Amino acid sequence: MMTQAWVCGVDEAGRGPLAGSVVAAAVILDPSRPIVGLADSKKLRPAVRERLAIEIREKAIAWCVAEASVQEIDQINILQATMLAMRRAVEGLKVLPAYALIDGNRIPSGLPCCAEAIVKGDAKEAAISAASILAKTVRDAQMVEMDVRYPQYGFAKHMGYPTPIHLAALKSFGPTPEHRRSFGPVAQCVLSGFA
Repeated sequence: MMTQAWVCGVDEAGRGPLAGSVVAAAVILDPSRPIVGLADSKKLRPAVRERLAIEIREKAIAWCVAEASVQEIDQINILQATMLAMRRAVEGLKVLPAYALIDGNRIPSGLPCCAEAIVKGDAKEAAISAASILAKTVRDAQMVEMDVRYPQYGFAKHMGYPTPIHLAALKSFGPTPEHRRSFGPVAQCVLSGFA
């Protein structure tokens, strides 16, 4: 298997939310075991995403999900934290890829292989679609778990995005330890008296 020039797809989930880590995934698909229905994870119904995530884990040659924490996001900014999570995902693959296809217009520094950035790659490249699905399902599961710990915020509904319900909860209850204090609406809450 190591003699083949494997290509991995890389994508992230969770750049825009006000809470939680940013999650990235890297996937090397097996051409001999095709997966039907791969697409940009945002365009798939949750049940379809979950089914495909299971199939990707079963059929892929290698996959890895990694993240950058809320603390890392606040320390180095969301863009750099996203790049860090993507690099961790590629480095965590059990098979070293020869090439990485990165969703977006930037390539993380320090990758262990050559790479190419593809804008809207999650709709163009199956391996990036697969990575997008793994990253989103893992991050969504984290937000559902966070909803159990902090039910007053509605995380399972808005997944941490700045919806009116989320912003109202922030104003009423202040930020949780899972909120990104470097993000404007959270920083405003801290300034107005919430620690």
